[in-house]
Amino acid sequence: MEVIAETFNPLWRAKNGFKIQSFGDHKFLFIFDSNEDVDRILEGEPWTFDKHLVVMNRYENESTLQDVKFEKTKLWVQLHGILIKYMTIEAAKKIGSVLGEVFAPTNPKLFDGGHFIRIQVSIDLSLLLCRGRLVSVGEEGKQVWISFKYERLPNICYWCGWLTYDGRDCDLWIESKGTLKPEHREFGPYLTAPPFVAARRNVV
Repeated sequence: MEVIAETFNPLWRAKNGFKIQSFGDHKFLFIFDSNEDVDRILEGEPWTFDKHLVVMNRYENESTLQDVKFEKTKLWVQLHGILIKYMTIEAAKKIGSVLGEVFAPTNPKLFDGGHFIRIQVSIDLSLLLCRGRLVSVGEEGKQVWISFKYERLPNICYWCGWLTYDGRDCDLWIESKGTLKPEHREFGPYLTAPPFVAARRNVV
């Protein structure tokens, strides 16, 4: 717990710090004095510890800790390959809906990446990470592949695409007894997006 506290304390910068309590099974309760700190930290997802995803949920003392579900996490997703004509936040919301609940920013500085659109999505951890989506555009229904890239992506399993463990714990890898080759991976580092930098567009 001391290492976890030392990791997140300078990142979260809570006004009065926080308390941490272990409940076993890799579950921890973080206690804050300010709801503003809690809101800000949850909005800053995803958080990682040693490159592993930290799944968070709000606890309001209205139920037992065992009732708190850790089933989803928020990720910033970049949508690449959208035709310029359809580079709108509305189109991005429709395309990104395949991932889960979309939280689309209203400020262009937050969603306009120049050649891509970015959105924040609540990802269901019981599903494999989605690599992209084939969409139909125009009157002729032209098929266009929209690839998804994830910002601050934690460790994932490149064999099967799960966010909750890496390749060493994958059943496919374990059952293969080390015979799987890198070319057998269905996922890869290409899913990780570079740090987002707001686009600077010049209008003449």
